[in-house]
Amino acid sequence: MTNELITRIAEIEVNEGYVEEYLAAAHNVGTKSVESEPGVICIFPMQVKDAPNTIRIVEIYRNEEAYQAHLQTPHFLEYKQGTLHMVKSLQLVATEPLAPEAMPLIFKKY
Repeated sequence: MTNELITRIAEIEVNEGYVEEYLAAAHNVGTKSVESEPGVICIFPMQVKDAPNTIRIVEIYRNEEAYQAHLQTPHFLEYKQGTLHMVKSLQLVATEPLAPEAMPLIFKKY
């Protein structure tokens, strides 16, 4: 399974005045996605401490099919459309896990 994983980091800069609203939307979509979509392993939004308008989201999907399904869910579409005016910039950084075999242990440990 680990060689099919889609892993990436979304790097987001939020427009001034929208940080709290954006954080709530990111929390909501992350929680709903992990709870309701079997192919979503992790959507973990984080705020950079020294730059509160900067958000990083770790995303892990079981495979490309799970990712594509996620993009069509009502909660993702609501998040995407509802936050367009809040986002100053968005970069999706594709990553390769260095120790994918450890992933089941990481999530089980928590």
